[in-house]
Amino acid sequence: MQDVSSQIILAAKPEPGPPAQSHAGLLFLREEEFRVAQDALFFALRDLTVAPDAILAELNMGRAHHRCLHWISRKPELKVGELLEILAITKQSLARVLGPLIDEGYVLQVKGQKDRRQRLLTLTEKGAALERKLFEAQRERLAAAYREAGGQAVDGFRRVLRGMTKDQGRRYLDEVETGRTGKAGKPAQ
Repeated sequence: MQDVSSQIILAAKPEPGPPAQSHAGLLFLREEEFRVAQDALFFALRDLTVAPDAILAELNMGRAHHRCLHWISRKPELKVGELLEILAITKQSLARVLGPLIDEGYVLQVKGQKDRRQRLLTLTEKGAALERKLFEAQRERLAAAYREAGGQAVDGFRRVLRGMTKDQGRRYLDEVETGRTGKAGKPAQ
């Protein structure tokens, strides 16, 4: 029998919006359940990135390039400072990745209209085509997983991911959700 110190008791917080399913009450999670969740995250990330990694390897690129392409695609005219904040990396690290993307014609960098010190990033046609190819490789795996899990599980998965995300990411996800549904997202916790 495990002692109480090896289990964590989480009180279920009522979510705003429609009433929760019959999963209300306390949720008892032991360390092993967290370890299995961590294992699953490792395997899921490995398998989600295998196809894009192969595409990128052919171009002598890696995951850092993929992250830049993704965020520039999601936010055209993204400020370099915003990209640094999203990726939580140093200017030097970003320069090593962004420089080749610009030099090889995947990303266009222009001065801001209002503030000429700003550097705004946009994907070129070549960059958009590469980002789309990377997205489609991952979309297939996500779509298969979503079909297998079902609608309620997909919603739960999104809630778990949001719960693992710090405030900056939560604000972004809430903005996306508001734009997608026209309803305000869940408040940051």
